[in-house]
Amino acid sequence: MSDKDLYNELSYSRKNVYEIITDDEKADMFKFCDSYREFLDKGKTERECVAETVKIIEAAGFRPLDGFETLKAGDKVYKINRGKNVFAAVIGTDDIENGMNIVGAHIDSPRLDLKQNPLYESEDMALLKTHYYGGIKKYQWTAIPLAMHGVMFTKEGKKVEINIGESENDPVFCVTDLLPHLAGEQMNKKLANGIEGENLNILFGGIPVGEDVENKVKFGVLKLLNSRYGVTESDFLNAEIEIVPAFKAKNVGIDESFIGSYGQDDRVCAYTTIRGITDIASPKRTAVALLVDKEEIGSCGNTGMLSAYFEMTVAEIVEKIKGSCSVTAYNKVIRNSACLSSDVNAALDPNYASAYEKNNASLAGYGMCVIKYTGARGKSGSSDASAEFMYEVEKIMNDNKVVWQSGELGKVDQGGGGTIAQYVANLNMDVVDCGVPVLSMHAPFEVTAKTDVYMAYKAYTAFYKDR
Repeated sequence: MSDKDLYNELSYSRKNVYEIITDDEKADMFKFCDSYREFLDKGKTERECVAETVKIIEAAGFRPLDGFETLKAGDKVYKINRGKNVFAAVIGTDDIENGMNIVGAHIDSPRLDLKQNPLYESEDMALLKTHYYGGIKKYQWTAIPLAMHGVMFTKEGKKVEINIGESENDPVFCVTDLLPHLAGEQMNKKLANGIEGENLNILFGGIPVGEDVENKVKFGVLKLLNSRYGVTESDFLNAEIEIVPAFKAKNVGIDESFIGSYGQDDRVCAYTTIRGITDIASPKRTAVALLVDKEEIGSCGNTGMLSAYFEMTVAEIVEKIKGSCSVTAYNKVIRNSACLSSDVNAALDPNYASAYEKNNASLAGYGMCVIKYTGARGKSGSSDASAEFMYEVEKIMNDNKVVWQSGELGKVDQGGGGTIAQYVANLNMDVVDCGVPVLSMHAPFEVTAKTDVYMAYKAYTAFYKDR
């Protein structure tokens, strides 16, 4: 063997996916990503993601868990929590106490939420106050078309679903910005302070209506809301209204090699997770796809990963398989289970290369990324996967010809981030982060490579099938 061949055998290097995949796989990849773009357009909120997910899994034969008194190998079941979580499972042939294969993603994304008392009038304009959700660069949310999605309840208890700005003839909304001619003071501020959170106010209307009314424009929009939806201003107090970008998911690049869209963190992993489990017919271990909420704000609340929803559903499944769920049986299930925390990583951006450490940064187009640890600086907030589990995942990927890479989130002291992995690990379960590299993460328009999306789907399918 020549020194060159030996060096290639001994050293680690990554390859662009296009250097490896066949023409048939490339065709399958582009078709898969077309379906993914449709999913993104239909699921811009957690509730919408759940609704679209239910359509996908029901078409694949999954049925509500509540409809089963007992469970057997091959049964496909799902359970929804408060319209914002999905637990989908294919019951395995192995004893449930030997553990489950779980892939878990989150379906919330950074956005603007309406405040509970949002509507006001100023300078003959109706505006809506917002409170941003998750980590955003506030300036990115100005001067772009925005849509309004959500639910609210009338005094009579009628649930009203809001979706304005997505259809071709719908109006859109926006947060206005200061013109450069008058922005001298603004431009001298630090980037983080150029736009203040309290100034992320939505332009909502401008036609004055009525006589003997102090706020005529506000009155005009209230009349429109009441005539179209039957709601009054006080109904905003119970509302859950999200402001999201109004544009559609698009192919990016002259060769259409990328996907650009709002909400790819983390719906790219949610979609590939769900598509993976729908391809599983009769796994050895019970396969579980878990979609959760609130990751962007700490996985809290009754729909986040810190909720008991996951544990309660596992206990219900164990009981329906075995006839009862003892503490001992439940503990064995959890201890012997393993999870891929399917969340995105930051792809190295050549425009901002100094923020990354190239040897350990994920590269767009080089496949699905396994992230041994996340956290900030000294790995704070990370579960830090063991060598044993890393090897197990690595072997599954290699055996199934999944193109994958290793990566971390930027330079050590640059910042950092967290996922649901640490909360899964707290249950005494093996877990590692494993997802798609993203450019412009947390921006209104995030970018992923189609190769990486497709390899994530292959990775999750392999994990369900072969672990």
